Amino acid sequence: MSQHVRFYQTGSFAVGNRLLPIQARTVQSDPTRSNSLTSGHRACRGCGEALGARYVLDAAMRATGGRLVTVNATGCLEVFSTPYPETSWRVPWLHSLFGNAPAVASGVAAALKVRDRGDIRVLGQGGDGGTVDIGFGALSGMFERGDDVLFVCYDNQGYMNTGVQRSGATPPAARTSTTQAVGSAPGNVFGQGKSAPLIAMAHEIPYVATATIADLHDLESKVERAMGLHGARYLHVLVPCPLGWGSEAAQTIRVARLAVQSGLFPVFEAERGNVTAVSPIRHRVHVEEYLRPQIRFRHLFEPTRRADVIDGLQAIADRNIRRFGLLPGEET
Repeated sequence: MSQHVRFYQTGSFAVGNRLLPIQARTVQSDPTRSNSLTSGHRACRGCGEALGARYVLDAAMRATGGRLVTVNATGCLEVFSTPYPETSWRVPWLHSLFGNAPAVASGVAAALKVRDRGDIRVLGQGGDGGTVDIGFGALSGMFERGDDVLFVCYDNQGYMNTGVQRSGATPPAARTSTTQAVGSAPGNVFGQGKSAPLIAMAHEIPYVATATIADLHDLESKVERAMGLHGARYLHVLVPCPLGWGSEAAQTIRVARLAVQSGLFPVFEAERGNVTAVSPIRHRVHVEEYLRPQIRFRHLFEPTRRADVIDGLQAIADRNIRRFGLLPGEET
């Protein structure tokens, strides 16, 4: 039997949970959710990482029936959530060093296997500094061994906890405390850094995916998918940082959405090294619309517009769109 749908929102692609059947609603809409990262933490207003961690852990807790252990690298997420002697975590939680969270998570998984506790799953997590840079060797080893761990990178594109320094995930032309826009320098240089999702795919592990906090259904479904698999898995989540990016605290979700709509952050899934699904861009925007709300890119527009640099960033977005087939009907 057909049912008339009432759309309460206009000018948006979003559809509220109240329009969906209960079984299709997000974990965050469930009053019985675990609240894995609860109130009382000291994150900045609009912190994308706090949102991402809560969304990911709550979804993982539901997928595992609450049988979950998480290992957390040093970084913003650890610092703002566990100022001694307090904690905002409501899951079994271990703090590791900056660079060894994947190795510690692998050790936890091995210990559980020895104790015949395969029902308890392991989730490692860290920022882009502890994942893409300092912890990259340990992460690659985890992938190579096929350890039964889902590792989640909350990517805010810099070392935000220690003063907004450049990381291997910092985009070209972004201004940080170590990539100043001085003279003709456009900030972070083009051609440096690395794509952790693509390198994870090169290990041909069972599952690799990217997501953002702007699409809760997509993020939660990928966590659920990952927790339904065994072996090494990797999830890379874009989490805007109002402090480091210089964006308004109330615009965190919008900025994350613009990153996807511009093509600068492709959202996809891959299995055993092959892309299996992409999230197509429904409303494409020029990269300028994404760059302008962020102070870290202000030097591209003031005192004069740096068309050459902006065009370079647009070329990166265009290449992502072609590479992943993000616009239906366009050649890859």
